[in-house]
Amino acid sequence: MIPLLTAEETRAAEDAYDGPLDELMERAGRAVAQVVFEEFPGRVAVVCGGGNNGGDGRVCARVLREAGRDVTLIEQFGELGEPDVIVDALLGIGLRDSPREDVARMIERINGARVPVVAVDVPSGVNASTGEIPGASVEAAATVTFGAAKLGLAVAPGRFRSGRVHVAPIGLEPAGHEHALVPAEILLDVPRKSRASTKYRAGSVLVVGGSPGLTGAPMLAALAAFRADAGYVTVGVPESTLPVFETGLLEAVKRPLPEDSSGQLLPRSADAVVEAADRAGAVALGPGLGRTDGTRDLVRLLLERLEQPLVLDSDALFALQPFRRGASTVLTPHAGELAGLLGTTARDVDARRLAAVREAAERFGATVLLKGSDTLIAAPREGVFVAAYGEPSLATAGTGDVLTGVIAAFLAKGMSAKLAAAAGAVAHGLASRLVEPHVGLVASDLLPGIRRALAGEGWDPPLQ
Repeated sequence: MIPLLTAEETRAAEDAYDGPLDELMERAGRAVAQVVFEEFPGRVAVVCGGGNNGGDGRVCARVLREAGRDVTLIEQFGELGEPDVIVDALLGIGLRDSPREDVARMIERINGARVPVVAVDVPSGVNASTGEIPGASVEAAATVTFGAAKLGLAVAPGRFRSGRVHVAPIGLEPAGHEHALVPAEILLDVPRKSRASTKYRAGSVLVVGGSPGLTGAPMLAALAAFRADAGYVTVGVPESTLPVFETGLLEAVKRPLPEDSSGQLLPRSADAVVEAADRAGAVALGPGLGRTDGTRDLVRLLLERLEQPLVLDSDALFALQPFRRGASTVLTPHAGELAGLLGTTARDVDARRLAAVREAAERFGATVLLKGSDTLIAAPREGVFVAAYGEPSLATAGTGDVLTGVIAAFLAKGMSAKLAAAAGAVAHGLASRLVEPHVGLVASDLLPGIRRALAGEGWDPPLQ
């Protein structure tokens, strides 16, 4: 895992450095200048605050001038002139609350210049420890951060203000870190089939869901589990929908389940689900399940009775109450679903994603995967993993069902809940990158990409 440092962890690394602060500042400023040299021609305005971040900016300005670049140095406030690029060395990692009014005005002036901005360590106005943006913030085209990436550069909304992130080695070594960025290499930890494998040992998955009009969701989850190298997949679906699955899902075993007059599963379906799960290594519950009192009660009963690792997605998250179970459990909400679990709004979740996913993990005693381009994976009393491979093309119906199937397959292979969720998010995100063109992607397009991702294709650095 790749360290993601909070502001406090960064300061601890600086305190542990065996050398003068000026030495670090010189390396940092030169690293920023190097990015400006390589990527941003023309006149440069360097806006410096009063702290260490401003010191880095002043070194950058000096190095650029020595190399013959036209540089305007602005000490905290002043006119920008007409630069071709701006270096933001105003606030750095120390921000906790909204910037002061005069600083906010300078930030708006930087953004209003409508030229590329290179941020020093973090864009001014972004909380380095959480990614939250409490007030005005710089919108950077690139960010040069030092020693290790800051957590706030990987977590939205700060992620969306950071541009391309360059991690410059300046001699700092993290003294410790709680959170981490998940690299593509996590897929090497996914158990592969061996000569001794049987279809059950390779990973047996049961997908429970489906209702009239929503049969595509469990189909996608089942196919994704197969593409994630599961050896055996069963779908438990309302009896009346069975003909759809018989014709559209060739490889999976079908188990008809009791339903009501409208085709929705009932609480008494629990007996058949538990029986069907007898040889399953993991259960995916929720895709296309529907939202009725009966399906809600069925979810509650299965949480109590199933002993296998469990992935809850989509309709299984509706009106879900806190629970405790001995087996691994993964919840996979998007912001709106997580808001429902926490009794808040999607806007609030989007504004404080890190805090929200950690709160949910503690409340439900489960691994919680919050979907997004910065997919967050939290487990109780542990640091958060960030899987930052998601592409905008994933914002289409059914992609969450694909993710559910992949995670279920990895759980069935014996991975822990947190690692299965993280590996699933990486495989899912890489699959979206492997689909060309990105425009018009539909969920089923991801299925061949999952195989390619597991085979090692598309393993680009996650923060690009």
